[in-house]
Amino acid sequence: MDDVRTEVRAWLADNWDPDLTVGEWWERLGDSGWAVPMWPEEWHGKGLSRDDANGVRAEIAASGALGPPGGLGVLLAGPTIVAHGTEEQKRRYLRPIVTGQEAWCQLFSEPEAGSDLAGLRCRAVKDGDEFVVDGQKTWTSGGQIADLGMLMARTDPTVPKHRGISYFAIDIHQPGIEVRPLREMTGRSLFNEVFLTGARVHEDALIGGLGNGWAVGNTTLMFERAGLGAGGGGAGSAAQPGTVMGHLPKRAGDFVGGGDSAFGEGLSGASAPALIALARSRGLTDDPVLRQELVRLHTMVEIARYSNLRLKAARAAGQDIGGLPNISKLAMSNMIRLVRDLGPRILGPGGMLTGRDAPARGRIAETTLFAPAVSIYGGSDQVQRNIIGERVLGLPSEPRTDKTLPFDQLATSRHAKD
Repeated sequence: MDDVRTEVRAWLADNWDPDLTVGEWWERLGDSGWAVPMWPEEWHGKGLSRDDANGVRAEIAASGALGPPGGLGVLLAGPTIVAHGTEEQKRRYLRPIVTGQEAWCQLFSEPEAGSDLAGLRCRAVKDGDEFVVDGQKTWTSGGQIADLGMLMARTDPTVPKHRGISYFAIDIHQPGIEVRPLREMTGRSLFNEVFLTGARVHEDALIGGLGNGWAVGNTTLMFERAGLGAGGGGAGSAAQPGTVMGHLPKRAGDFVGGGDSAFGEGLSGASAPALIALARSRGLTDDPVLRQELVRLHTMVEIARYSNLRLKAARAAGQDIGGLPNISKLAMSNMIRLVRDLGPRILGPGGMLTGRDAPARGRIAETTLFAPAVSIYGGSDQVQRNIIGERVLGLPSEPRTDKTLPFDQLATSRHAKD
């Protein structure tokens, strides 16, 4: 860890220049391998562990440099393409992700296929060397700023539902794709619904092979749960990747310590250290019940950190820890629920106020309003428990026929309405 930190510190001293544009800086950072240090060296990374990668991010932040591109390209699309893409697809998609040239969104969930993602109805029909896509997606994070989407669509309804799905990289900027932002009770619009009507995607954008979309999609979900889960770290900066927001030609130094991004400050302002500091500033650390709850939150954070260290040691020995991404995702839900309860308790009525002039810059109120989403996105808490029970603990699943019957023969609410 110390050697990695020393190396990245020296590199930043030689290369960070606030007068570069965001695009120029991200190209320099991406080509160095420090933007995505956990990725393989042959694909723009350093092959580092999560713990070492967190150290890299800390050094970048401490240096006053702009952080690497964030978003679902780095978190999900890139790692999935590394795992399942062809060499040509890796060359096409990975570098624009690492350098922030293209932003991605995730076209998975549908109005009738959320927790039961394999029940999706968006269809992709072969037409020459292209597929024609029709359907609706919802809860699409960042869809309004995306250039490309990770699309799961049904390519064969005559086989059981898990086997008839394919995974595509689809161009969002085309006729036939309409993105409608969904305004949340936080006042923001992180999520969207997306309508695809006669949209087209070339067969060379098929990731993982025809009909193998469920396996590829599960890889994406694994990275999502690991990244969003407790101790998952998470890269990002105030500048947004891609062509829509228009940040790439702007001065990089103007985004350092940039506060609010277009999509919120997330939950960082209501982390365990922030809440402990807030309680101290208000003279509340002598309250024995509040102290107990703050220690409980700190303990949960430390357990998450130790879990990542266990995983690092296991992988160094050629092993793995089954179900850890799901356990981490559940832990994050529990932590955010505790944060939701503690923040308003510390601030009192001021915890209901939003905006920069509110106590804690309104982050407590926003976290309270946003907290329910954490137990839903990336697979609900109930889905995580089912996965852990069936795939890790070996418990029997509920009786079901949808794994064996062809999808077009399944009884659904839509069939009942018809």
